[in-house]
Amino acid sequence: MTTKLKASFSLPAEWHPQDAVLFTWPHQETDWQPILAQVEPIYVQLVKTITRFQAVVLVCHNLALQQNIKQQLIEAQINLAAIFWVITPTNDTWARDHGPITLVNKHQINALNYTFNGWGNKFEAGLDNQINSAIFEQLNIQRSQDIPLVLEGGAIESDGQGVLMVTSECLLNPNRNPSLTKQIIETQLLKQLGLKKMLWLEHGALAGDDTDAHIDTLARFAPDNQIIYQGCNEQNDPHYQPLNAMKKQLNEFKNSSGQNYQLVELPWPEPQFNAKGEQLPATYANFLIINQAVLIPVYGVKQDEMVLTIMQSTFKNHQVIPINCRALIEQFGSLHCISMQLPKGFLSHYLS
Repeated sequence: MTTKLKASFSLPAEWHPQDAVLFTWPHQETDWQPILAQVEPIYVQLVKTITRFQAVVLVCHNLALQQNIKQQLIEAQINLAAIFWVITPTNDTWARDHGPITLVNKHQINALNYTFNGWGNKFEAGLDNQINSAIFEQLNIQRSQDIPLVLEGGAIESDGQGVLMVTSECLLNPNRNPSLTKQIIETQLLKQLGLKKMLWLEHGALAGDDTDAHIDTLARFAPDNQIIYQGCNEQNDPHYQPLNAMKKQLNEFKNSSGQNYQLVELPWPEPQFNAKGEQLPATYANFLIINQAVLIPVYGVKQDEMVLTIMQSTFKNHQVIPINCRALIEQFGSLHCISMQLPKGFLSHYLS
């Protein structure tokens, strides 16, 4: 049974107070299987880091995987009391895109369950599209709406002040909602998410990106009316022209009060390739904001140190923590893509 969405609920900025971060753990039946030994330690590091600040919700494919994860966490001296478990079959691990999109009204929440179709039916996603139902049931969360609109969390950015930023390449792609016009999509999303204004980014995409240019690989909101974006100053790089066209458009974007945003450019990381010679979507824009900290994906390249300095000056009230995500981009996603923040109130049955 669903409840009617109240207009007073809205999609918060990512730096809104959080109860937890959601991860869906990789396993042998996912595409991670060949490099599972390199990827699982990244998840363990993330859980250890995040539980210093807040809880973590772990979605596990089955009970056997849960026991395996518990052993890894115990060996890493992680407090299991900070972990909440959901046991349900999964296709993959991209929690940003199959996880709940949660609205807030102070510390009350409305957890929305959009439709996930594997980024335009590129990959099997039937199990992942059922994960939110398992989360709601097993964690005693009252869902507010099941929404037939196809939408991934990585495709949307909220500034917490009524503005939603998206890319046209993703939201208008016929592999998502082919019967809906741009105006219908905008009208529906603003109403559903309790927001006032939508900014459509027309330029920018990363080689190797399966998501059709998710906004969280390109440009992100930050506190104090800022937009942080992935730059490219290598004129011979194929990304140079589209990312500089993106920069020009970002300069024209205005907030709900009609003011321009302050732009912060991230350096272009040294290109990364897999064994087949395919370029991987290494981006510094795929960071994760949690309570009192920002986790930054780094790739073992010379630009890593520079991006940490930039991010610390941008997030003055947060601790900046690097996470080496080189193994993650082997599956064409990074840190933000595998995580979903759960705002304050999501775990109100358990946390005071």
